[in-house]
Amino acid sequence: MIDSHCHLDAPEFDADRAQAIARAAGAGVTAQIVPAIAAASWPKLREVCAMAPGLHAAYGLHPMYLAEHRPEHLDELREWIERERPVAVGECGLDYFVEGLDPEEQRTYFDGQLALAREFGLPVIVHARRAVDAAIASIKRIGGLRGVVHSFSGSPEQARQLWNLDFMIGLGGPVTYERANRLRKLAAEMPLEFLLLETDSPDQPDAGIRGQRNEPARLVRVCETIAALRGASPQEIAAGTSDNARRLFRL
Repeated sequence: MIDSHCHLDAPEFDADRAQAIARAAGAGVTAQIVPAIAAASWPKLREVCAMAPGLHAAYGLHPMYLAEHRPEHLDELREWIERERPVAVGECGLDYFVEGLDPEEQRTYFDGQLALAREFGLPVIVHARRAVDAAIASIKRIGGLRGVVHSFSGSPEQARQLWNLDFMIGLGGPVTYERANRLRKLAAEMPLEFLLLETDSPDQPDAGIRGQRNEPARLVRVCETIAALRGASPQEIAAGTSDNARRLFRL
Protein backbone atom coordinates (compact mmCIF):
# COMPACT_ATOMS: atom_id res chain seq x y z
CA MET A 1 0.00 0.00 0.00
CA ILE A 2 0.98 3.62 -0.49
CA ASP A 3 -0.11 6.30 1.97
CA SER A 4 -0.72 9.18 -0.40
CA HIS A 5 -1.00 11.80 2.36
CA CYS A 6 0.82 11.67 5.69
CA HIS A 7 2.32 14.49 7.77
CA LEU A 8 5.14 12.38 9.17
CA ASP A 9 7.13 15.53 9.92
CA ALA A 10 4.50 16.77 12.41
CA PRO A 11 5.65 17.29 16.02
CA GLU A 12 3.23 14.55 17.13
CA PHE A 13 5.78 12.07 15.71
CA ASP A 14 8.89 13.61 17.26
CA ALA A 15 8.99 11.06 20.09
CA ASP A 16 8.62 7.89 18.00
CA ARG A 17 8.99 8.78 14.30
CA ALA A 18 11.41 5.92 13.52
CA GLN A 19 9.09 3.46 15.24
CA ALA A 20 6.08 4.79 13.32
CA ILE A 21 8.00 4.33 10.06
CA ALA A 22 8.84 0.77 11.09
CA ARG A 23 5.24 0.01 12.04
CA ALA A 24 4.06 1.28 8.67
CA ALA A 25 6.54 -0.93 6.84
CA GLY A 26 5.46 -3.88 8.96
CA ALA A 27 1.84 -3.22 8.03
CA GLY A 28 2.66 -3.26 4.32
CA VAL A 29 2.88 0.48 3.67
CA THR A 30 5.72 0.59 1.16
CA ALA A 31 5.72 4.34 0.46
CA GLN A 32 4.38 7.58 1.89
CA ILE A 33 3.84 11.00 0.36
CA VAL A 34 4.68 13.68 2.95
CA PRO A 35 3.23 17.10 2.02
CA ALA A 36 4.35 20.36 3.59
CA ILE A 37 2.21 23.05 5.22
CA ALA A 38 4.43 26.16 5.39
CA ALA A 39 7.85 27.36 4.25
CA ALA A 40 9.29 27.11 7.75
CA SER A 41 8.54 23.37 7.76
CA TRP A 42 10.34 22.51 4.53
CA PRO A 43 13.83 21.84 5.99
CA LYS A 44 12.50 19.46 8.66
CA LEU A 45 10.33 17.68 6.10
CA ARG A 46 13.39 17.13 3.91
CA GLU A 47 15.25 15.62 6.86
CA VAL A 48 12.34 13.34 7.76
CA CYS A 49 12.04 12.02 4.21
CA ALA A 50 15.74 11.16 4.28
CA MET A 51 15.18 8.81 7.22
CA ALA A 52 14.05 5.80 5.18
CA PRO A 53 13.41 4.66 1.61
CA GLY A 54 9.90 5.25 0.31
CA LEU A 55 9.33 8.63 2.01
CA HIS A 56 8.59 11.20 -0.69
CA ALA A 57 8.43 14.93 -0.04
CA ALA A 58 6.01 17.47 -1.48
CA TYR A 59 6.52 21.17 -0.82
CA GLY A 60 3.75 23.73 -0.56
CA LEU A 61 1.77 26.32 1.40
CA HIS A 62 -1.35 25.04 3.18
CA PRO A 63 -4.36 27.42 3.27
CA MET A 64 -4.97 26.90 7.00
CA TYR A 65 -1.53 28.40 7.74
CA LEU A 66 -2.22 31.58 5.81
CA ALA A 67 -0.86 33.80 8.60
CA GLU A 68 2.57 32.20 8.17
CA HIS A 69 2.77 32.69 4.40
CA ARG A 70 4.45 35.61 2.64
CA PRO A 71 4.42 36.44 -1.08
CA GLU A 72 8.16 35.72 -1.29
CA HIS A 73 7.47 32.15 -0.17
CA LEU A 74 6.17 31.41 -3.68
CA ASP A 75 9.59 32.44 -5.02
CA GLU A 76 11.26 30.25 -2.40
CA LEU A 77 8.98 27.38 -3.38
CA ARG A 78 10.21 27.64 -6.96
CA GLU A 79 13.79 27.34 -5.69
CA TRP A 80 12.94 24.32 -3.54
CA ILE A 81 11.24 22.60 -6.45
CA GLU A 82 14.20 23.23 -8.74
CA ARG A 83 16.72 22.01 -6.18
CA GLU A 84 14.91 19.20 -4.34
CA ARG A 85 12.81 17.71 -7.16
CA PRO A 86 9.80 16.76 -5.02
CA VAL A 87 7.11 14.35 -6.22
CA ALA A 88 4.36 16.99 -5.96
CA VAL A 89 3.44 20.55 -5.05
CA GLY A 90 1.39 20.78 -1.88
CA GLU A 91 -0.35 20.69 0.38
CA CYS A 92 -2.10 23.66 -1.15
CA GLY A 93 -5.70 24.63 -1.70
CA LEU A 94 -8.65 26.47 -0.20
CA ASP A 95 -10.38 26.25 3.18
CA TYR A 96 -13.74 27.99 3.55
CA PHE A 97 -14.56 26.16 6.79
CA VAL A 98 -12.13 27.89 9.15
CA GLU A 99 -13.20 31.44 9.96
CA GLY A 100 -10.79 34.32 9.45
CA LEU A 101 -8.97 32.95 6.41
CA ASP A 102 -9.32 35.52 3.64
CA PRO A 103 -10.62 33.75 0.50
CA GLU A 104 -8.86 36.13 -1.91
CA GLU A 105 -5.51 35.73 -0.17
CA GLN A 106 -5.96 31.95 -0.13
CA ARG A 107 -6.68 31.95 -3.85
CA THR A 108 -3.55 34.02 -4.57
CA TYR A 109 -1.32 31.40 -2.94
CA PHE A 110 -3.31 28.50 -4.40
CA ASP A 111 -3.20 29.81 -7.96
CA GLY A 112 0.50 30.60 -7.58
CA GLN A 113 1.22 27.02 -6.56
CA LEU A 114 -0.94 25.61 -9.35
CA ALA A 115 1.05 27.66 -11.84
CA LEU A 116 4.32 26.29 -10.43
CA ALA A 117 2.99 22.73 -10.64
CA ARG A 118 2.06 23.26 -14.28
CA GLU A 119 5.44 24.81 -15.04
CA PHE A 120 7.39 21.93 -13.49
CA GLY A 121 5.04 19.18 -14.67
CA LEU A 122 4.26 18.11 -11.11
CA PRO A 123 0.97 16.92 -9.60
CA VAL A 124 -0.71 19.03 -6.93
CA ILE A 125 -1.97 17.83 -3.57
CA VAL A 126 -5.12 19.85 -2.91
CA HIS A 127 -6.92 20.65 0.34
CA ALA A 128 -10.50 21.73 -0.40
CA ARG A 129 -12.74 22.01 2.65
CA ARG A 130 -16.15 23.46 1.84
CA ALA A 131 -14.38 24.82 -1.24
CA VAL A 132 -14.45 22.05 -3.82
CA ASP A 133 -16.22 24.14 -6.48
CA ALA A 134 -13.80 27.02 -5.95
CA ALA A 135 -10.83 24.65 -6.15
CA ILE A 136 -12.17 23.16 -9.37
CA ALA A 137 -12.56 26.67 -10.79
CA SER A 138 -8.90 27.47 -10.05
CA ILE A 139 -7.75 24.16 -11.51
CA LYS A 140 -9.69 24.89 -14.69
CA ARG A 141 -8.45 28.49 -14.84
CA ILE A 142 -4.76 27.52 -14.59
CA GLY A 143 -5.17 24.42 -16.77
CA GLY A 144 -2.75 21.68 -17.74
CA LEU A 145 -2.75 20.13 -14.27
CA ARG A 146 -3.06 16.75 -12.59
CA GLY A 147 -3.24 15.83 -8.95
CA VAL A 148 -5.37 14.69 -6.04
CA VAL A 149 -7.96 16.32 -3.82
CA HIS A 150 -7.12 14.71 -0.52
CA SER A 151 -9.64 13.84 2.19
CA PHE A 152 -12.38 14.35 -0.38
CA SER A 153 -15.76 15.26 1.11
CA GLY A 154 -17.60 16.61 -1.91
CA SER A 155 -20.46 15.32 -4.02
CA PRO A 156 -20.41 12.59 -6.68
CA GLU A 157 -20.83 15.28 -9.34
CA GLN A 158 -17.81 17.19 -8.01
CA ALA A 159 -15.83 13.95 -8.01
CA ARG A 160 -16.75 13.37 -11.67
CA GLN A 161 -15.62 16.89 -12.56
CA LEU A 162 -12.27 16.20 -10.92
CA TRP A 163 -11.83 12.89 -12.74
CA ASN A 164 -12.49 14.68 -16.02
CA LEU A 165 -9.71 17.11 -15.10
CA ASP A 166 -7.23 14.24 -14.52
CA PHE A 167 -7.52 14.48 -10.73
CA MET A 168 -7.83 11.64 -8.26
CA ILE A 169 -9.50 11.70 -4.86
CA GLY A 170 -7.94 10.58 -1.61
CA LEU A 171 -9.94 8.75 1.04
CA GLY A 172 -8.84 8.03 4.59
CA GLY A 173 -10.11 7.64 8.12
CA PRO A 174 -13.51 9.34 7.62
CA VAL A 175 -14.67 6.54 5.30
CA THR A 176 -14.41 4.05 8.19
CA TYR A 177 -17.20 5.76 10.15
CA GLU A 178 -20.56 4.05 9.60
CA ARG A 179 -22.48 7.34 9.53
CA ALA A 180 -20.41 8.71 6.64
CA ASN A 181 -23.05 7.50 4.21
CA ARG A 182 -22.31 9.72 1.20
CA LEU A 183 -18.57 9.14 1.44
CA ARG A 184 -18.99 5.38 1.82
CA LYS A 185 -21.34 5.26 -1.17
CA LEU A 186 -18.77 7.10 -3.26
CA ALA A 187 -16.02 4.72 -2.12
CA ALA A 188 -18.19 1.77 -3.08
CA GLU A 189 -19.15 2.98 -6.54
CA MET A 190 -16.34 5.18 -7.92
CA PRO A 191 -13.91 3.94 -10.57
CA LEU A 192 -10.91 2.39 -8.85
CA GLU A 193 -8.54 4.13 -11.28
CA PHE A 194 -9.18 7.50 -9.57
CA LEU A 195 -8.81 6.38 -5.93
CA LEU A 196 -5.90 6.95 -3.57
CA LEU A 197 -5.63 5.74 0.03
CA GLU A 198 -4.39 8.08 2.75
CA THR A 199 -4.20 8.48 6.51
CA ASP A 200 -3.55 12.25 6.86
CA SER A 201 -1.56 11.24 9.96
CA PRO A 202 -1.45 12.40 12.68
CA ASP A 203 -4.97 13.69 11.96
CA GLN A 204 -8.22 12.01 10.89
CA PRO A 205 -7.98 8.75 12.88
CA ASP A 206 -10.14 5.86 11.71
CA ALA A 207 -13.11 4.59 13.71
CA GLY A 208 -10.94 2.04 15.49
CA ILE A 209 -8.75 4.71 17.13
CA ARG A 210 -11.27 7.53 17.44
CA GLY A 211 -9.77 10.51 19.25
CA GLN A 212 -6.21 9.15 19.15
CA ARG A 213 -3.16 10.04 17.12
CA ASN A 214 -3.29 8.55 13.64
CA GLU A 215 -0.28 6.98 11.93
CA PRO A 216 0.54 5.45 8.52
CA ALA A 217 0.22 1.84 9.74
CA ARG A 218 -3.53 2.50 10.09
CA LEU A 219 -3.79 2.61 6.29
CA VAL A 220 -4.64 -1.09 6.55
CA ARG A 221 -7.95 -0.19 8.18
CA VAL A 222 -8.83 2.27 5.39
CA CYS A 223 -7.97 -0.31 2.75
CA GLU A 224 -10.01 -3.05 4.43
CA THR A 225 -13.02 -0.77 4.84
CA ILE A 226 -13.06 0.30 1.20
CA ALA A 227 -12.56 -3.30 0.08
CA ALA A 228 -15.57 -4.39 2.13
CA LEU A 229 -17.70 -1.55 0.74
CA ARG A 230 -16.80 -2.56 -2.81
CA GLY A 231 -17.10 -6.31 -2.29
CA ALA A 232 -13.45 -6.66 -3.25
CA SER A 233 -10.38 -8.08 -1.56
CA PRO A 234 -8.03 -5.78 0.36
CA GLN A 235 -5.26 -7.02 -1.92
CA GLU A 236 -7.16 -5.78 -4.99
CA ILE A 237 -7.71 -2.33 -3.45
CA ALA A 238 -4.10 -2.13 -2.26
CA ALA A 239 -2.74 -3.05 -5.69
CA GLY A 240 -5.05 -0.73 -7.64
CA THR A 241 -4.55 2.32 -5.44
CA SER A 242 -0.79 1.76 -5.29
CA ASP A 243 -0.67 1.65 -9.08
CA ASN A 244 -2.60 4.92 -9.11
CA ALA A 245 -0.17 6.57 -6.68
CA ARG A 246 2.87 5.39 -8.64
CA ARG A 247 1.32 6.74 -11.83
CA LEU A 248 0.34 10.12 -10.37
CA PHE A 249 3.53 10.81 -8.44
CA ARG A 250 5.79 8.98 -10.92
CA LEU A 251 7.35 6.91 -8.17
